Amino acid sequence: MKPIGKHSLLGASGEISDFQEILRYLDELILYDNMWDDGNSLGPKEVHNYLTRVMYNRRNKFNPLWNSLVLGGVKNGQKYLGTVSMIGVNFEDNHVATGFGNHLARPILRQEWHENLSFENGVRLLEKCMRVLLYRDRSAVNKLQIAKITEDGVTISQPYSLKTYWEFSAFENPAQGAIGSW
Repeated sequence: MKPIGKHSLLGASGEISDFQEILRYLDELILYDNMWDDGNSLGPKEVHNYLTRVMYNRRNKFNPLWNSLVLGGVKNGQKYLGTVSMIGVNFEDNHVATGFGNHLARPILRQEWHENLSFENGVRLLEKCMRVLLYRDRSAVNKLQIAKITEDGVTISQPYSLKTYWEFSAFENPAQGAIGSW
């Protein structure tokens, strides 16, 4: 995760070197925006649109950046959350996810998220989603960071370990009773 300008935060999954390239593009964009010195700054919607164009452009050159991006922010009281895939497919919603999160976490978010969710309950909901994803891919690391975006800026927590429970009987022999299973 990386703060972008005054109003946005960018998260990415995928290739780290491609994410670093995207950050270089964004550093140039923010520098150019700041050079105008007009008191205005790019908001999350503008940065998201820029990222959409960058990802789509690289796709069309048959040299895609292998990342899925999530951009959130707040500017002038307006909350924004959007995602961009490696080929430029994008959307904005009240909750987004990448990878398996689109299939496993989004249904949980659709069912349990609501507009008046407190920060603490939101963190618990995200931890629930991440726990489901971790159980799906048990070779993944159980550390995560939580970010909070407000008009005052971005705060990113220190990495912490998610509490898990691996003693479920289904985890001991998942192929038991599965005919034709590997």
